[in-house]
Amino acid sequence: MISITAAGHELILAPEVGGSIASLTHDGRPILRGSEAPASPLDCGCFPLVPYCNRIRDGAFLFRGKRVSIAPNMVGDPSPLHGDGWLGPWLIESLGDASACLFFAHAPDEWPWEYEARQTFRLSDKGLEAEISCRNLSAEPMPCGLGFHPYFPCDDETRIDTKVERVWEVDDKVLPTGIAEPGGRYALTGEPACGRSLDNGYGGWSGEMLLTAGNGWVTRMASPDAKFFQIYSPPSGGLLAAEPVSHANAALNEPEQSWPELGLRVLEPGETMRLRMDLSLMPA
Repeated sequence: MISITAAGHELILAPEVGGSIASLTHDGRPILRGSEAPASPLDCGCFPLVPYCNRIRDGAFLFRGKRVSIAPNMVGDPSPLHGDGWLGPWLIESLGDASACLFFAHAPDEWPWEYEARQTFRLSDKGLEAEISCRNLSAEPMPCGLGFHPYFPCDDETRIDTKVERVWEVDDKVLPTGIAEPGGRYALTGEPACGRSLDNGYGGWSGEMLLTAGNGWVTRMASPDAKFFQIYSPPSGGLLAAEPVSHANAALNEPEQSWPELGLRVLEPGETMRLRMDLSLMPA
């Protein structure tokens, strides 16, 4: 693992564990859930989503007359999820006192396009600025989506505050069944963050989330490029996954003419897309 520091912030990266963030702290206070020796990206504070986010229904989709089939990639879930990047090691492309860049290369396999991805991390007195990018290296157009999968520590007193326009209800396989108003059990304004039994995607996201802890500290996450937001708040409590993502869950299964409104991009050969995430901790 590697570490960068600035202005009381410390970021520990685990490049070989899916290019993940092992931990992020400010003056010793956790901003993300931390792990000293992660064995999996699921143990870490955050991992990258590339070249798609969330699930592919039944592990297959059609793109311009071609059927693409992807095997399940997580035990117990029949739908492949979160792409390739979190499943393999990343290389350290550059490393400074307060910045780092990780690199991932994908050769065509079940995902039949060649691409390269990068994550850049910069620390300052404002916190962490992270960016993920993906460049299509194939000779043909490639569908693409990006995101981050941060895990935040929380307890019964932690409150979430963010603005969304709609929520996708899901079935027992965490696949969307329809759109609903983001109220009641789906409300995210001034509501508890933990123990919500939520695993849902939201659309029309404002691009900013605040988590206020019982001790008065506020974690701010901002992602100006992300219009979609995925929440995982398990009933057991203790953590919250709040993911800035570029497209809706299972968007690859929808007709291509629906992709722009669902946030999914098609990259032409040589084209690159990017998504940014800023994290900071401040007193209320």
